[in-house]
Amino acid sequence: MSKKITIIGAGLAGSLLSVYLAKKGFGVDLYERREDMRKNNMDAGKSINLALSTRGIYALKEVGIYDEIKTAAIPMYGRMIHALDGKTLLQPYGKDTSEYINAISRAELNKKLMDAAEKSDKVKIYFNQRCTGINFETNDLLFHNDYTNESSSVKAEIIIAADGATSHVRYEMQKIPRFNFSQEYENYGYKELTIPAGQFGTYQMEINALHIWPRGSFMLIALPNTDFSFTCTMFLAYDRMLGGENSFQYLNSAAKVNEFFKREFPDAVNLMPQLTDEFFSHPTGSLITVKCFPYSHKGRVLLLGDAAHAIVPFFGQGMNAAFEDCTYLNQCIEKYNDDWEKIFDDFQQHRKPNSDAIAHLAQENFVEMRDLVAQPRFQIRKKVESELQKKFPRRFVPKYSMVTFHRVPYTIALERGKIQEEILNELTKNVSTIAEVDWEKAAELINYSLTEII
Repeated sequence: MSKKITIIGAGLAGSLLSVYLAKKGFGVDLYERREDMRKNNMDAGKSINLALSTRGIYALKEVGIYDEIKTAAIPMYGRMIHALDGKTLLQPYGKDTSEYINAISRAELNKKLMDAAEKSDKVKIYFNQRCTGINFETNDLLFHNDYTNESSSVKAEIIIAADGATSHVRYEMQKIPRFNFSQEYENYGYKELTIPAGQFGTYQMEINALHIWPRGSFMLIALPNTDFSFTCTMFLAYDRMLGGENSFQYLNSAAKVNEFFKREFPDAVNLMPQLTDEFFSHPTGSLITVKCFPYSHKGRVLLLGDAAHAIVPFFGQGMNAAFEDCTYLNQCIEKYNDDWEKIFDDFQQHRKPNSDAIAHLAQENFVEMRDLVAQPRFQIRKKVESELQKKFPRRFVPKYSMVTFHRVPYTIALERGKIQEEILNELTKNVSTIAEVDWEKAAELINYSLTEII
């Protein structure tokens, strides 16, 4: 390939994309603002464990590294709901055990992707290089090394910015006329906590599940790690105006934190010996949705992943959507060869509506996870939904399954999801058990409203 590609950001999307491009014969320079995480543990206390699913797996398989990645992943077959009284209920994710998501550490995945990138002699990673400027006319990039206090400039041919939700390249693009941009912060933050391994190196809870303690306006979740621990994330209102005593602002002492956890998460608190130490030493993360357009400029610069479309984590699709960006960009390169204006335009025209759709779905799923999953009516609906999928497998595919276990465009998952919600509402009206459902009516509604999807 004639062009050399410069990627800003060696996170998940940037590292994977470099592997894709190297396999196509491109030379790739990958610039990362942080130091090499393989040499220093930098992410402790500020990471939400990831849920790798079909879209992400497809991308990893395409570049031939999934077998290596999956050694660090743990299958999760459903949500384990923890009630206040300590009772638990497993809600399966898919139609059977062949459909599951995979818990994986962000840091471990990133390290493996960097290793895969550097196996090619076509990829060079430059660490401690923070992008500070870009000239869109000359394609000159400015970098600063915060450790040596040295600045440098690089002339690039093709620039792909995968530098995250606070992308500096996107910030510079905002100065270009007719560039649309919006960001929306949730009134919730998150705090990473830990349930360590038990005695003799054992898991203290069910390993193959995503654990949720839904409490209406807030929640705690926990994902398993390969070292027998669980990474927990508490999602809570920032201030008392929104959450009252259930807020980070109120929980300002060890006594308040202990009392809050004993009241709301009694079965978890006994498994968290470092609770207060972690609560006050780990930072409070923010949750943001970013939308913008266009993603590209003059066929020379492209935004990809969170730089173009950051979303909240409640559908487990941020990473998977970014990996799907890499998959589709690869298809566009195959389609248009060296015509980068067409490559980037096709990419943004396809990915923009799908990115907006998954952003909406992710915000919507926050309410489901923290509140609805514990309600009896929701549980009846899930049983009916599961039965409809068995009876009409080519027409009724649950929204969660379309997003997580298929590569159906997010726009279609959103559209069909709304139709299926209406069908479920109609079928479960005044219904308290699955035996009361009118299956003839179900067939009529589904055959009329839904085409075959598979």
